[in-house]
Amino acid sequence: MELSARNQLTGTVQNVKSGTVMAEISVNVDAGQITAAITDSSRERLGLKDGDQVSVIIKATEVMIATP
Repeated sequence: MELSARNQLTGTVQNVKSGTVMAEISVNVDAGQITAAITDSSRERLGLKDGDQVSVIIKATEVMIATP
């Protein structure tokens, strides 16, 4: 699948936490670990489970940085 988003990382699903409405999907990528919050119905539709190879696409309108 081709997307216009340039921030695309490939990785391996490390952990799936399924909730009533939302799910947390942790993915190991070369730079570290990324956790995405998606609807649980999307997790189910994608059939995500530990060990799956996935692409992480980051498309954000805002990125914030804070200092202590």
